[in-house]
Amino acid sequence: MQPQETVIAMVGSTRIGPIGALALALACCLGALPPAGSSQAPVRGLGDPVFPALGNTGYDALQYDLAFDYRADTRKVEAVTTMAAQARQDLARFELDALGLDVHRVRVDGRVAGFALHDEKLVVTPARPVAPGATMTVQVEYTANPRAALPHTGWVPTADGFAVAGQPNSAHTVFPCNDHPSDKARFTVRVTAPSDRLGVANGSLADTTEHDGRTTRTYLSRDPMATELLQVSVGRYTVRQRPGPGGLPLRDVVPTARAGATEPALALTPGQLSWIEQRLGAFPLETYGLMPADTDAPEAFGFTGLETQTLTLYKPGFLLQPERSIGSHMMHELVHSWFGDSVTPKTWADLWLNEGHADLYGLMYRYDRGWPDSLGLTTLEARMKNTYAKGDQWRHDSGPVAAPNAANLFDSQRYVGGALVLYALREKVGGPTFDRIEQSFLQRYRDSTADTHDFIGTASAVAGQDLGGFLTDWLYGTKTPPMPNHPDWKVTPAAARARSAEGAPQGSATL
Repeated sequence: MQPQETVIAMVGSTRIGPIGALALALACCLGALPPAGSSQAPVRGLGDPVFPALGNTGYDALQYDLAFDYRADTRKVEAVTTMAAQARQDLARFELDALGLDVHRVRVDGRVAGFALHDEKLVVTPARPVAPGATMTVQVEYTANPRAALPHTGWVPTADGFAVAGQPNSAHTVFPCNDHPSDKARFTVRVTAPSDRLGVANGSLADTTEHDGRTTRTYLSRDPMATELLQVSVGRYTVRQRPGPGGLPLRDVVPTARAGATEPALALTPGQLSWIEQRLGAFPLETYGLMPADTDAPEAFGFTGLETQTLTLYKPGFLLQPERSIGSHMMHELVHSWFGDSVTPKTWADLWLNEGHADLYGLMYRYDRGWPDSLGLTTLEARMKNTYAKGDQWRHDSGPVAAPNAANLFDSQRYVGGALVLYALREKVGGPTFDRIEQSFLQRYRDSTADTHDFIGTASAVAGQDLGGFLTDWLYGTKTPPMPNHPDWKVTPAAARARSAEGAPQGSATL
């Protein structure tokens, strides 16, 4: 994900500001509204360092089968979520994350179950307790309104339907789920819409049926996925297909009215893939493509691009710009297919692993193409020296790179600040060893999750030296460490003052 540069730390926007306040409130011991006849119990999240109430204990989600039926007359979605999960303990009741969903009925293993909504949880009481180790099937029927006013939302209303942007903690406004990146699962998505519109989702098209002027398309995702990476959309779209490197199928979904105008940007993907595969290895997913949303209301977007798995969502109009204005950002989002999608952060405190890598390679691609950045700098070394000078101020204002909170999760300390950490590692171990660390990490944790300590462990093993102290100082220290090979680089002392436009992280790196 790359937020809009004009939004400072996303505070006050519908994407982060209200979420931050809500997450802090939910971190306290909240009372739960229990089903009738049961005793009251506190909300039990997974204790994420950033969103402590997010996620649920007691089970492991294995598979989601999602059915979305878009009704053009009401602009609402009739939906059914079916989750297969394995119980980790005896479950006389359990919770899913859910917000803003009008739930009609819940079944567990085919039997009607009791349910109640409280805070951002759907509490389910099965007719029979689920035994530890057993696989259960939970089916939830509900109606969703993509235009509902919620404290935060994963719905993006568009001119002819909707798209989805669940990052970081809003997938559960779209479907009830175990909404935490540590619990990846397989996905099947069925999208039904009027036949004059196209329903699309992550993965590959597996089936199409039409009946009474409505078309249902079924999409299968080959690789496991985190809930926040779901993409499902309905609109008047045209699908553009082309081969990528090694025959990788590329699928772009573009508003029909803008299909011709977006073609120059869409045609850049094969070359970008070739460039990044030389550095990170073969593309890890089954397909890739771009989807600029079909709306003339860009204010609905708190981001420019979002790495929903296999189908990156873009703000309207972004891909209509010249290559030198969009190429590095396109690379940033493409890199998330490796860092974020294939290897998913275990907690939201590990976001720097996604955004730091995406910014690093986005910057490298920019300078490789000879495009100056927004600061007028033309080399990675110059950009890192500029960022290094701000290091103490950023740590003062936004905390260490790997210690975000809900309010500053998406500011530049996680983006170009993360890239600076990776640059320091590269300077310490050398380019060839750094490349081996990157590829080893991606291979070791492919289709899984990893945290900051996993990265440190991989780096130490590949480099043949203990890098724990070095990387811990860079990632968690309150002062910026010396930069290897650059004893002349200086850090500007942090000022104990309000954040200025010059000193404060600005939402994302200006690639």
